[in-house]
Amino acid sequence: MPLQAQSTYTQDTTLATEALPKISTKVTYLAAGAGLAYVGGLFVLNEAWYKEGERSAFHWFNDSHEWKQIDKVGHFWSSFHLSRLGVDALRGAGFSEKKAIWWGSAMGLALLTPIEYFDGRSPAYGASASDIAANAAGSLAVLGQQLAWQEIRITPKFSFHTTKYAAQRPNVLGNGFPEEVLKDYNGHTYWLSVDVVKFLPANSMYPKWLNVAAGYGAEEMVYNDLATNRRLGFNAHRQYYLSLDLNWQAIPTQSKFLKGAFYVLNIFKFPAPALEYSRPNGLKGHWLYF
Repeated sequence: MPLQAQSTYTQDTTLATEALPKISTKVTYLAAGAGLAYVGGLFVLNEAWYKEGERSAFHWFNDSHEWKQIDKVGHFWSSFHLSRLGVDALRGAGFSEKKAIWWGSAMGLALLTPIEYFDGRSPAYGASASDIAANAAGSLAVLGQQLAWQEIRITPKFSFHTTKYAAQRPNVLGNGFPEEVLKDYNGHTYWLSVDVVKFLPANSMYPKWLNVAAGYGAEEMVYNDLATNRRLGFNAHRQYYLSLDLNWQAIPTQSKFLKGAFYVLNIFKFPAPALEYSRPNGLKGHWLYF
């Protein structure tokens, strides 16, 4: 090998070798942090949902018709944001764009689906194929946007408000605010927040921080079975919303702390005026909807 070529080869090899530990260290910390968060999340979920300690043989249960599918939308939302985090984390760790998108997008499905094992061992529930499908849909929503636009332009978000229904069945809908956030589907609203400026010409004067959001919720769901609800005088019904939303990540800042905080805040819908439509109540407005 000529001396000049040998020198170039040695230099390139040295640079590549120096780069490897940096990527390896990032991946190690990333894997350790994600593993701890995952185990902690499973522990919290186990305490909230399965604290009775009773177990049964693993079984499946078709719950696709229950709760007006609010729980399925929740699976979609959770899977989406785990996959969004996966893509961004792998990018930051030095993975190629292709690997970051494909492997990261699969994170929501990979992390949430094992939870079905807990459901499958619970006498009150059962593993749900529709939950797994919703998990897959959340991951695919990230994958599709990343492949199409190399970024997220439509973000599912969550908002919650307390309701009077939890007190009527606290063992199922939650006893106290922390449990109600998780269990009272009457207070859940899920949104698709559209980053409008990303669809406009580059010279558009539209505010980068102002999104438009379409929401979905349901109410008067004290029992998962609709016939039982009706028999007890509850009229379970769907609700549809249109509102404005704040895109936290469009707020300029040089602070790493604020960037991290805005990233997390962007999974929640910002309180804003909203229009609501439902069959029982027709069209009505909210000055401020949570």
